[in-house]
Amino acid sequence: MTDFSLTIQSFRPSDEADVVGLWRACGLTRPWNDPAKDVARKLTVQPDLFLVGEAEGAIVATLMGGYDGHRGWVNYLAVAPAFQRRGYATAMMREIESRLLAMGCPKINLLVRSDNLAVQSFYESLGFGQDAVISMGKRLIPD
Repeated sequence: MTDFSLTIQSFRPSDEADVVGLWRACGLTRPWNDPAKDVARKLTVQPDLFLVGEAEGAIVATLMGGYDGHRGWVNYLAVAPAFQRRGYATAMMREIESRLLAMGCPKINLLVRSDNLAVQSFYESLGFGQDAVISMGKRLIPD
């Protein structure tokens, strides 16, 4: 079902508690990533690519995008469980794709947990494919 009652706009500081609550409800937070610090850090770099989706007077979707001049990135795509299967995640992805394309971004990368098969299928339905790479990380600042 597609429901176009979603309003997408850039994050506002007053959205923080609702956004973090949504991430927790969707199981996106991890003990080693303080979501408040992630919000604060994002607001220092391309805050216009930090999107929230509102429906029925509440924040029901988020997406944190970025562009480093080489690749675009998507993090924290979330839709509140009660609002899933309405096309909101697709709408959020289409909005970030539009914004990144306007910046000249040639490709979007994202990370999906290997056991999250439903999300992998969602991204495949949007034209994403698995790249022959591994993800490596190094924490510089412990949360």
